[in-house]
Amino acid sequence: MTAKPIKLSVLDLVPVFDEVDATFALGQAVELAQAAERLGYFRYWVAEHHDMPGLACTSTDVLLSHIGAKTQSIRIGSGALLLPHYKPLKVAESFHLLASLYPGRVDLGLGRAPGGSAEVSLALSDNFLENVWKMPELLRGVSELLQGSYEYEGRRITARPTPSVSPELWLLGTNKKSAAYAAEFGTGYVFGQFMSEVAGEEVLRAYREAFTPSALSPVPRAIVAVGVVCAETEEEAERLASSGTALFQQEASAGERAPLSERKLLIGTPESLKKKLEQLSHLYGVDEFIVVTMIPDYRKRLRSFELLAHTCSMA
Repeated sequence: MTAKPIKLSVLDLVPVFDEVDATFALGQAVELAQAAERLGYFRYWVAEHHDMPGLACTSTDVLLSHIGAKTQSIRIGSGALLLPHYKPLKVAESFHLLASLYPGRVDLGLGRAPGGSAEVSLALSDNFLENVWKMPELLRGVSELLQGSYEYEGRRITARPTPSVSPELWLLGTNKKSAAYAAEFGTGYVFGQFMSEVAGEEVLRAYREAFTPSALSPVPRAIVAVGVVCAETEEEAERLASSGTALFQQEASAGERAPLSERKLLIGTPESLKKKLEQLSHLYGVDEFIVVTMIPDYRKRLRSFELLAHTCSMA
């Protein structure tokens, strides 16, 4: 039996490297999105973080509006928009607007992490922890708004504008809790392997076994997010990965500073990475990986994505 081709997508944390400002970093985000489109990557997603000096990705919808205008066909989305900070209606309105601007191209990926320190979370929403507990209610609201069935105090509320093609809804997470939410609400699920020490195959199995079909997704759909550093030689890849390790640790949870595992960060040449991705594809039962590459050099980071694309015969 022939294995299904592996699809690759891009997750951009919009890093602000030494000696550059946010304007330059955001220009590099556009360049990466355009290169990803040219190279055959399937999606370009941006993350949400707050008050982190090394990252310029605080507002996913604003940045995606700009990225969409600078690209033609690649899917664009949030990876993830942090739902406890927002009301479902505002989220649905923003992504309905994006989906109206860029029909058939928009993904709404949701998460429940704070995206910053305790203080910045309180500054954003002083009831953040309470909203985390309300995650099922918030997810239900977003789901119903995307399907046009949301009611508030007995009155039907519509998230306008209403696009011809609704955004795809995904839930992102690193454990069985997030997988259970995705299964309950019938959404796609993205397992963040690059941030997790949990065995991804167990999480994905739990998601698939508990999945409830919905109008949003009749069947379970899964993606795995992995860190990747690709270079012409193993030695160069190891050197680049070492230089970017601190940036990966920035993305890790507050108490986690352990060395990056093989599953969190794949390092190697195009040939060796192809084998590693094929092994993970078989292990996880997925045919799509969303790749984050935190090499602290914009040219070399872009080169890593180029090499990886050619390896997987996308370009």
